[in-house]
Amino acid sequence: MKIKIYSILFVLGLITFSSCELNYLDSPNAVTESSSDADFLLNNIQIRTAELFDELDNIDSDLVRMTNQDGSTYETSYQPVDFNEPWRLSYSSLLADIKAVKALAASKSLKRHGAIAKTIEAYVLIALVDHFGDVPFTEALGGSANFAPKADAGTAIYAAALELLKAAKAEFGGTATGTPNDFFYANNYAKWIKFVNTLSLKAQLNRRLIDKAGATTAIADLIKENNFIANGDDFIFKYGVSVSDPASQHPDFANQATAGGGDYQSNFYLWHMTEAKGLDDPRAKYYFYRQVNVNTTNISELQCISTFKPAHYAEDMIFCLPGSKGYWGRDHLNNEGIPPDGLKRTLYGVYPVGYRFDENKPVAAGPVDLATRGAGIEPIMMASYVDFMLAEAALMLGTTGDAKALMTSGITKSLNFVRSWSLTTSEAAKINAVETTVQFDAIKAKYIKNVTDSYDATTDNSGKLAILAREYWLTLYGNGYEAYNLYRRTGYPAMQPGLLANVGKFPRTWIYPSDYVNTNSNAKQKADFGVQVFWDTNSATFVK
Repeated sequence: MKIKIYSILFVLGLITFSSCELNYLDSPNAVTESSSDADFLLNNIQIRTAELFDELDNIDSDLVRMTNQDGSTYETSYQPVDFNEPWRLSYSSLLADIKAVKALAASKSLKRHGAIAKTIEAYVLIALVDHFGDVPFTEALGGSANFAPKADAGTAIYAAALELLKAAKAEFGGTATGTPNDFFYANNYAKWIKFVNTLSLKAQLNRRLIDKAGATTAIADLIKENNFIANGDDFIFKYGVSVSDPASQHPDFANQATAGGGDYQSNFYLWHMTEAKGLDDPRAKYYFYRQVNVNTTNISELQCISTFKPAHYAEDMIFCLPGSKGYWGRDHLNNEGIPPDGLKRTLYGVYPVGYRFDENKPVAAGPVDLATRGAGIEPIMMASYVDFMLAEAALMLGTTGDAKALMTSGITKSLNFVRSWSLTTSEAAKINAVETTVQFDAIKAKYIKNVTDSYDATTDNSGKLAILAREYWLTLYGNGYEAYNLYRRTGYPAMQPGLLANVGKFPRTWIYPSDYVNTNSNAKQKADFGVQVFWDTNSATFVK
């Protein structure tokens, strides 16, 4: 018979129940880690990794103006309860299951299972630190119940994560029994090693602000090994196409596909994609789907067209509309109500959400044409990201490589992937009807020349970093997490301000979730959003 096994996990002051269905005839009270199923647990870990990434992306994309941030100030936009879900996913689901898989791997020589678990554990730990700063680690999942685990310093957790990556790398290269159900790389462990090296690069690039010499040496060693994610090695989570099972679809698809509406896009991001350079970014028609291609003149639909640009906006800062082509989003921290624009505002496109390709023939969203049915991806770590990280390291640390060439390579990889992946969807015929590969290559060349001409015309490193970071930010659509790190680390791109002159402190880290501070006697809520992660040594007013 089938029963549910419940493991009681005492996590951060809460008794959390994590269930899994297995064919098991004994009493559930007798279940231990050694009698659990490593394959089932690892399946859950991989699925929850995508869920955690999506939670991080949703908030981070708003903060870095990739999607619209609602609310009038940061303090009114985010409350402690808003961070409960990513915290729960990290501790009571991911880290708890990872602990169990590591124990099983050690007892049964399932080194591949253990290596995947350790790699994802390192990713989760780094993500927790990047977002919350100091968090529980050594006392969080101990063998005995601890209702009030103390927080560890972020720097110590980063060090532990880097050690986990070293251990995983060794295990991927050794012999082992068992074959995991690998959702990411289909048991290609050479690709897992590339992902491990790329995570190490990411962590060391963040550390460059507090340990320039150490980060430079570590990155130089990784460059010498030359084994990062490359074309075809992208670490992505793929969604399905089932209309009857929305859980199989990209989370950003369902809330817009059948009835319009959903998230507002960011006017600032739309402007950079379509107007700021004097030419469209080749990815714009893949990232976004316009339901209209003419700007509205109806004040009841778009109130800001009847108002003046706020006085605290720079003269050249975009306001209200990102251009004249029907792109319809919102300015940063716009707290207006929701007008009747659900079937007119700009939607997510074919990449990465799995909706429609914009062929300049706008049709309002509806259930008749669901396009790719949400068979999108979570772009967790891409080959293009590697080039941008190496470009930043070359520019700011002097590591091997030409920053301009690396930036150009990153742009090229991103443009190529967005198109090639989109051509694997049911939108392929529309895409090819709008632009052939030859036509796309010509558009791509023109775009890259525009960027490199601007880069060459800039003589100082700060200006070059601004261009490099802007292009990385434009590449990161669908991955607000890496953009959030980029913005806090470099201060670029210089962002659109909020509609109000005073919107409060930009969240340098997220405040702690209510589930943590309300149930853990050793937890203390942060004073405000200004508390910085350990690697962020920039000034208090560095970003806004």
